This record gives sequence, structure tokens and C-alpha cells, in this order.
Amino acid sequence: MKVLVIHATAGAGHKKAAEAVYHGLLRHTTHQVRMVDSLDYTNPLFKVSYPKVYVFLVTKFPGLWKLFFGLLDIPFLQPLVRLLRRCYNTLNTQALEKFLKNEKFDCIITTHFMSAEVSSYLKRTRQIHAKIICVVTDFDVHHIWINQGTDCFTVACDYTKEKIISLRIDSDRVFTTGIPTDEKFSAVVDRISMRQNLKLNPKLFTVLLATGSFGTGPIEELMNLMQGYQLLVVCGNNRLLYEHLKPQATERIHIFGLVNNMYDLMSASDVMVTKPGGLSIAEALVKKLPMVFFSAIPGQETGNINVLKKYQAAWDQGSLMDIVEKIDDLSSSPQNYEALRLKLEALSKPNAVKDIISLVAKTTT
Repeated sequence: MKVLVIHATAGAGHKKAAEAVYHGLLRHTTHQVRMVDSLDYTNPLFKVSYPKVYVFLVTKFPGLWKLFFGLLDIPFLQPLVRLLRRCYNTLNTQALEKFLKNEKFDCIITTHFMSAEVSSYLKRTRQIHAKIICVVTDFDVHHIWINQGTDCFTVACDYTKEKIISLRIDSDRVFTTGIPTDEKFSAVVDRISMRQNLKLNPKLFTVLLATGSFGTGPIEELMNLMQGYQLLVVCGNNRLLYEHLKPQATERIHIFGLVNNMYDLMSASDVMVTKPGGLSIAEALVKKLPMVFFSAIPGQETGNINVLKKYQAAWDQGSLMDIVEKIDDLSSSPQNYEALRLKLEALSKPNAVKDIISLVAKTTT
């Protein structure tokens, strides 16, 4: 069977989810599998500007992004939104459409809404005949994920399933698999041993301060407020932030740039302070690692928090001192800490990759 896993590099989560599925398919099946970035099949200007415009809006004009995100989700505007998206994608994704038609995949697994729209359009106009699986990478669902022609949807949790069904998707097309994470996150690792492997102090309560792939947020302010904790500060793609913070590294404070061992850092940590991206949350859930959030992007990330609040696994974003107080509570109360871990375990979906792979066979028979 010829299977395509497709994503877009607009934030790290869509790509990491695609990589998890791709490597799972290689590991557990004999399918002919290919993974591509949909932006590689767009015009050069679009490829460069697409992620940059997104980062610019969410970091410099979050209020404008919130307005834009909300307008695109208004139910009665969906016919117009779908028309505009189709025109927009037609202008920019001609090479992607040609690629999908020429390659004749049996199954397309998409972790981004742009490639979901393009492949679903080709499917419903009978230009391709692949089965299309849309992997929703947030805990809430925006209308932008919904396209006629998609065969099935995989979602993060039962709330997400109910939400997508409310958007007029048949329940038998929606599967609560969880957001796919690399299978190594489900391995049980001793926290103290991992700290020793990373040359960290094995006795200190350890906080992983992760900025997300964009490297944004009040990182230095939080560092200065969190006295007495061992800090693992990950700056992501923000090289300037890394160069600025690096001189402040001590035996207690460890500064990292863009890392490829987030699994190790999470395994060594007691709490993660992070932006509430869907993939980061899914990874932490599998690790049963308590999370405290900051600087949520209006729309998708605030939606993620709202869903976790329904499961009593997150709190409203507060001030920086509120964040520190929550960490103080978790570090000083083993009872509260373990109670939270149990709630995270109830939401955890460590078998997401295998469950999505099983849908490939189900949807292509």
C-alpha cells in the first residue's frame, strides 16, 4: 500500500505529529511510506512567507490573530470561508495538487489543515482516490479542519470528538486516538537516573521551561522568579534568546537552544512550564508530566487550555507570580502532585500512533 504522511512547517507540532506517524508506519507495517512538507510544493514566495506571517501575527499582533481566527470559525460564514480558502490554495498549491494526482497514493494522512483542504478537494472532485485521514493536532477543533472529502478524523480526547461531531461530522468517522507522539515517550524512565545521565542535580525539584519552537514568552522573568528550583530552559529556534541567556547558566540553571532530546529533558523534570501547543501537551500527557502554561496563542492554544480545564488538568493563565505559586504548590504537596498526575494519565493516549496506523487498514478496505 502506498501511504503519504503530509504536514506543514508552521510551528513544530504538525511536523512532529507527522514524524511520529511516519516512523510508526515504517516500524510496524510493510507499506510504502513517504513523508513530505506541503510547503515544499507551493510557490517560493508562499513557502517563505506562510510561516513568517503566522509567527509575526501571533507574536506582534495577537489581538489581530485572535480576531482573524474567530472570524474563520463563525458557522454561518463557512460557505464564504471555504470558497476563499479554495481560491487561496488554488493560487499557491498547484505543485502540491500535481504531486498528489501524479503519485496516486492509496492513503493520505495529513497533520495540517492546508494539506487536508487540498487533498479533500481533489478527492471530492475525483482527481485522486486516496483515503484521507485528518489528524487534528489540537484539543479543540476549528472549522478550518473540516473538509468534505475527508474519510475520517483522529482527535485528542472525547471532548474533541464531541466537538467535531457537533460540526456535522458523522460519529463513525471520528476516532479518539490521541495526538500522535513519538513512541519513545511511552517508555517508563527513572527520573533520578535520567538526571544523572544528563549531569543534573538528582535531588533538586526540576522545572522544564520550554518556549515552544518560536522561542517566545517571558522566559528570563520566569527564570528570575523561580529561585531554588533546578531549571532546564529550552529556547527553541530563538537564537538571540539563547545567546542572551547562556551567560546566566549556573549549576542550577541549564540553558539549551533548539534540542532533539526533549524526551530526555521531560523525563528528568518534575514540572513543565510551557506554551500550550497541542503536541507539547500530548507528549507531557504520555509522560504524566504536570504542566503550567504561559503566553498562550489566542485561539488554538487558549482552546487547548479550556479543554484541559474541563478535565481539571489545567488552570486559567495568570500572572507570572501565579505560575510560580502553582509550581510551589506542586513541589511542596506530594498529594496534590500525584492527584494531578492521575488526571493527566486519564487523558494520556500513549498508543496514538498504533491506533492511527490501524485506521489505515480499516479505511482502505
